[in-house]
Amino acid sequence: MTKFPYLRQDFTASLVVFLVALPLCVGVAVASGVPAELGLITGIVGGLVTGLLPGSSLQVSGPAAGLTVLVFEAVQEYGLPALGIIVLAAGLLQLVMGALKLGRWFRAISVSVVEGMLAGIGLVLIAGQLYATAGLKAPASGIDKILGLPGAAVDAAGSTAALTSLALGAATIAVMVLWKKLPKKAQAVPGALAAVILAIAATAVFDLPVATVEVKGLLGSIQPPGLDTFGGVGVGIIGTIIAFTLIASAESLFSAAAVDRLHDGPRTQYDKELMAQGAGNTICGVLGALPMTAVIVRSSANVSAGAKTKASRVMHGVWLLLFAALLPATLALIPLPALAGILVHAGWKLIPFAKIVPLWKEHRGEALILVVTAVSIVAVNMFEGVLIGLALSVVKTAWEASHIKLEIIDKGAGPIQAYLSGNATFLRLPKILDSLESLPQDRPVVLDLSGLHHLDHACRTALENWAARHSATGTEPVKVTEPEKAEAEKVTAA
Repeated sequence: MTKFPYLRQDFTASLVVFLVALPLCVGVAVASGVPAELGLITGIVGGLVTGLLPGSSLQVSGPAAGLTVLVFEAVQEYGLPALGIIVLAAGLLQLVMGALKLGRWFRAISVSVVEGMLAGIGLVLIAGQLYATAGLKAPASGIDKILGLPGAAVDAAGSTAALTSLALGAATIAVMVLWKKLPKKAQAVPGALAAVILAIAATAVFDLPVATVEVKGLLGSIQPPGLDTFGGVGVGIIGTIIAFTLIASAESLFSAAAVDRLHDGPRTQYDKELMAQGAGNTICGVLGALPMTAVIVRSSANVSAGAKTKASRVMHGVWLLLFAALLPATLALIPLPALAGILVHAGWKLIPFAKIVPLWKEHRGEALILVVTAVSIVAVNMFEGVLIGLALSVVKTAWEASHIKLEIIDKGAGPIQAYLSGNATFLRLPKILDSLESLPQDRPVVLDLSGLHHLDHACRTALENWAARHSATGTEPVKVTEPEKAEAEKVTAA
């Protein structure tokens, strides 16, 4: 027992994580448009492979709601066999990035971009799963999903089957929300699992006409990508692979930072964690399963349940494997509206409602980046939406870094003194030139650049051109003091 001093705590925590992970693995798979068993396979790999590797000791990996929209779009566009190629390539990229020690750089990504990404995913996920709760087919694009909801509501209102399905989905969400208000002992059973069990019972007792999970069997669902699949994909798949890699990596490493704040154990080694995620995704790709990320819901449940070592997450993978091998027929009892309700609840939790207003009050630029990223994901697609958010973040940082002050001193006689201080970049060039060009041309001017910390090439060229053409005939040329040598003056010929 001394060899495994925390075996009891880890064993108990592993059971809790298994019960949390089971309905989510199945729900994410169904929402992604793939067989339910593929979600279980990813959860198993997340426990048995990624769980054994170094990186983060208490973080738990598996299929994530955050990748549901991206997986669904990829399967619709390239087909299910190509999913293995995408996940395999993403996993190999993660391994390379981890080996190059790029994991720590993901911490440099603006939190607003990541939260905007999750908010956009949450909005699309909620919209898509609302159709599923009513047993209706959702439109393909995110914006069409949202715009089509009023029409879907009208269609559902005229169908008894749709209303029954919708009621079951709504009841599932209600159970999950109210479950947290029950005594702590009752909450030992995770809310998502309790909701699924109650939905199964209600469907059986009242013989509800709702669709249930289609079961293919664990081995029957595994679809390793063949050579013909590699030959059939085009260059366009590269963008999807990059999107999978960046989003899965960012979500995992941001989750690691959050989990580290929940416990006092060893801190995450980001590069090793990225390689662990890469190893897991590589195997998932070979098996044709869903991509994995570290999942904050499972990870926080692991910490809260008292886990002390990585043994808890490995054992949760064992329990998933035993369930998939011994009780696969149980999946066929799960109503699809219940899984849709679980995903609606998960999507709602991805949207940072509580943070938006305070962020707007304190950092309006960051709040704008969050909202624009989310809207772009809904309006365009996942990859381009994230790129738009990253571009906005870079522009904002560059703009804030280019603070510059221009002070004009005119004593009425003698030369006009123009002092520039701060960082002179092309972003502030229009403002600088407007002020300088308003100076009278029949007076000598001294342009002092000694207070500049940075002067980029565009600004230097523009200032030299202004100095060369500013002075009127017969007036002394503009004198420019270089920032590198404050004591020396450089005279630019008129």
